[in-house]
Amino acid sequence: MESSLRKRDIVRRKRALRIRKHLRGTAQKPRLSVQRSNRHISAQLIDDENGVTLVSFGTLSKDSKFKVKSKESAAHVGEQIAALAKDKKIEAVIFDRGRNKYHGVIASLADAARKTGLKF
Repeated sequence: MESSLRKRDIVRRKRALRIRKHLRGTAQKPRLSVQRSNRHISAQLIDDENGVTLVSFGTLSKDSKFKVKSKESAAHVGEQIAALAKDKKIEAVIFDRGRNKYHGVIASLADAARKTGLKF
């Protein structure tokens, strides 16, 4: 008999894999992966063909003016990740929300990245 915590963890991993099995990032169109915890949010651009993280930014980054997760901090992370992507000459990405629903801070990050110039 499994404990409820172990079962919840298994369900979360299955949900993330179900979403991620359709998404593959390349050097020209990397995967924008978003991680959300109770206190922080971060995003990174990943080239799955070479297994390399191209760019990353989050509320724990040194240059971040926000240190706690909120819609404003998620928007700031989205703007910064889009600016860093433009520096690397990346214009289009594949959005990977992981196991999170597309609302709240996740939607705020994606909208800010779109407004800054990234194409999903």
